[in-house]
Amino acid sequence: MKPTTPLAAKHCIPCVGGSTPLPDPKVRKLLKSLAGWKLDKGQIAKTYHFKNYYQTIFFVNATAWISNTENHHPDLEVGYNKCVVRYSTHAVGGLSENDFICAAKVEAIAAATPVD
Repeated sequence: MKPTTPLAAKHCIPCVGGSTPLPDPKVRKLLKSLAGWKLDKGQIAKTYHFKNYYQTIFFVNATAWISNTENHHPDLEVGYNKCVVRYSTHAVGGLSENDFICAAKVEAIAAATPVD
């Protein structure tokens, strides 16, 4: 998977003790770079829609793989033809740049998900 944005080209860094959530202005700025992502109760979230179950599961598996390689895992809600992806950083009690990096990588996965 080729990074589609500068954010997607970055890699997550481990959160260390004393790390704090991103300030609201930084969150809003980063959120603008992610089409369709919303701020929702201290998380960023997006619902992806697919033609069928096969495409949904392809997306879920690819999302799980990239998230695991970054060691930063989302909450996923999976249905027949949709998947809700939610990111937050438990170690900082809010949002970190890691959430936005992974969301950008998920955007690249969604762009590569087969449509037929």
